[in-house]
Amino acid sequence: PITPGELLCLGSSLAFSGLFYYLYRKKARVMARIQEAPKLQVDDDLPAVVSAAGERCLPYVALEGIVLPAKAALTSHYHEGLQGVIQKLLLKEHRLIWNSLIRSW
Repeated sequence: PITPGELLCLGSSLAFSGLFYYLYRKKARVMARIQEAPKLQVDDDLPAVVSAAGERCLPYVALEGIVLPAKAALTSHYHEGLQGVIQKLLLKEHRLIWNSLIRSW
């Protein structure tokens, strides 16, 4: 005989397994799209490629080219001869939605 507590544990275990499998498959699809991303060179033709794309946006692209630092390149303390730069990230909110529950945009 199976008790109600065992059924509850079995049901919640199946629900969590299904949820985690769904999240895994979703991330796997995103990773596949990133790995299949076209590789573009940073050159004078890049603005024309971006403007020709739909909505002037390329969803997943690997850019290859030489990057110049704005001030000075960062040098590694642990690996001699290894240098890097910091990428500036710009987050743009496209649309604001009023949330009446917390009375905020």
